[in-house]
This record gives sequence, structure tokens and C-alpha cells, in this order.
Amino acid sequence: MLRRSLIVFLVLLLLVFQYRLWFGEGSWRHRLHLQQQIAELEAQNKELEARNRLMAADVADLKNAKNSVEEIARRDLGMIKRDEIFYLVPEFLMAPKQDANKE
Repeated sequence: MLRRSLIVFLVLLLLVFQYRLWFGEGSWRHRLHLQQQIAELEAQNKELEARNRLMAADVADLKNAKNSVEEIARRDLGMIKRDEIFYLVPEFLMAPKQDANKE
């Protein structure tokens, strides 16, 4: 009788530990979920690092180059100098023309 109750107790103890292994905190599923989150965050970090490098290069250009402020004002704000004539060339005119005879 004692032997049988000991075996039942050990089986129940084994089931409790198995439950923690498969379903509790630190389980296989939880570990896989955390690994997936780590991979996503590392990808995000790479994108942000690339963006930071570009921003750092822009800051360095602004600090060192004389014409960089003027270039940004022209490109982003569409500003022109006094007594300067601005010509707008549509993009479809800038595209290389394809020769009709090559088809």
C-alpha cells in the first residue's frame, strides 16, 4: 500500500514538473516566443541603426559643408535665390526615351 501511494505521488510530481516544462513560465513555447521577439527587435534595431547613420552623416554635412544648408533649402523647401530663375522639368521628360525601332 505504501509502495503504491509512493508511486502515485511520484507520478503526480512528474506531471507537475512536465506541466511547468510545457506550459508554465520558462516553457518551450515561452522560450520560442521570446526568441521570435528577439529576432524582431534585432531587425528593428538594424533599421534604426541605418537611419541613425544617415542622420549622423546629414549632421556632419551640415556642420562641415558650406552649401549644404542651401542645398537642403532648395531640395526640401523649394527655395530659390533672389534674381534666380527657376525651371521645373517634369519627370516624364527626364526619363530616357526608348527607341521604337528596337522592338
